[in-house]
Amino acid sequence: MIAGTREINYLRISVTDRCNFRCIYCIPAAPFKRIEHDSIARYEEILRIVRLGCDMGITKVRVTGGEPFVRKGIFSFIRRLCRIPQLKDISITTNGSCLNPDKIKELMDMGIQRLNFSLDTLVPEKFIRITQRDQFQRVWDNIMAALDIGISPIKINTVALKGFNDDEIQTIAGLTREYPFHVRFIEYMPMGDTDVDADRQILTRDIKDIIINTHGPLAPVPKGINDGPAKTYRLAGAPGILGFITPISSNFCSECNRLRLTSRGTLRPCLLSNNETDILTPLRNGADDEALKQLMVTALKDKPLYHNLEKRTARDVPLNHMTSIGG
Repeated sequence: MIAGTREINYLRISVTDRCNFRCIYCIPAAPFKRIEHDSIARYEEILRIVRLGCDMGITKVRVTGGEPFVRKGIFSFIRRLCRIPQLKDISITTNGSCLNPDKIKELMDMGIQRLNFSLDTLVPEKFIRITQRDQFQRVWDNIMAALDIGISPIKINTVALKGFNDDEIQTIAGLTREYPFHVRFIEYMPMGDTDVDADRQILTRDIKDIIINTHGPLAPVPKGINDGPAKTYRLAGAPGILGFITPISSNFCSECNRLRLTSRGTLRPCLLSNNETDILTPLRNGADDEALKQLMVTALKDKPLYHNLEKRTARDVPLNHMTSIGG
């Protein structure tokens, strides 16, 4: 699929808006309504959309939520997803709390090689403060189990926030000296109505300064063919890799190669834009494959070359909270 001059080969699939955590930067501060069960795309519907996307050039998929492993039947869905021959790269983003060594081994046996764990702190007390759940040790044990079982790479995604985990940046970065993890620091993106203000943002240049002052220089790592927008580096002698995702300080929209399918069955060409195209309703109303493919093409016409998130205008600040989109 083509959007402007960009080849779109990456589909991110949100299978649910539910999550067993309540991370302060993700869940709305005020009470909110969950998506009704009948409005969530069924697995068969998602698989049909994925297969059509593969016909049009999709080769990479990531399964997200909410928390994907809270949805019933998720392992059967992933197994069927792994059988689609055109898909060369399938990964899952998870908070890690719903897994155990047997489930991780089952995922690997299906063909899942990469897991992305969301982990914003290495301090159990802070973990409770950020997630509202006392699950740090379970998450950490599952990360280590994934390492022992042979999942590679294991990615750890950390949202950097002033006053929450900025005093741990050097420690979290130091994990790459001890383990072959891909640790990625993500600039906080204001999404919907959460308890986290924009002034909590820490920009990548400041994160890098903290790391360099503690660990020394960062050596750039060349991008792979299926790599996302993260700018990656390695500390001297480290088995792991450090990545920085810079939606605020360095707009990477012109390089973005992804399309999102939300759990509501809408195609979202940009995480940071409110533009969506409903593909689920036409599918349920009997649209044929060619009509559904045309909807994908139409959705990508709205894929922007830049965003105005830093200007905080009503039009440009995303209205949906992260868990309803699938980051």
